[in-house]
Amino acid sequence: MSAYQFDEFERRMRRINRRHSKLSHGFVTQVTDDGLVVAKPRRRRGYALLRGIYLLLLVIFIFKGFLHANLGPLAYQERVDSLMGGNVIEQVGGFAMMADPVTLWLSGTISSLVR
Repeated sequence: MSAYQFDEFERRMRRINRRHSKLSHGFVTQVTDDGLVVAKPRRRRGYALLRGIYLLLLVIFIFKGFLHANLGPLAYQERVDSLMGGNVIEQVGGFAMMADPVTLWLSGTISSLVR
């Protein structure tokens, strides 16, 4: 086998191995116009991180709504104010727990459902 043939063989093997590793993460089969079934790698979507952040924010807002509905507006605000008077980490928590329009709406909805 000459050096040229060996290099060509190595290039083909690298291409096959790359395709195999892409297909190992999932694939979709398609039928071409001539009836040949071809496997194509499934596209990776970057929505997992965004979905995780969205779910985290949703849980935080629901937690704040339940807490606001359970404690009442005055007691909730007192606790947020006590957090704002603490160290830096407590101040960040107090800022995050401040009653915003979404929290107030959820609190009102939860209160109306419970009563």
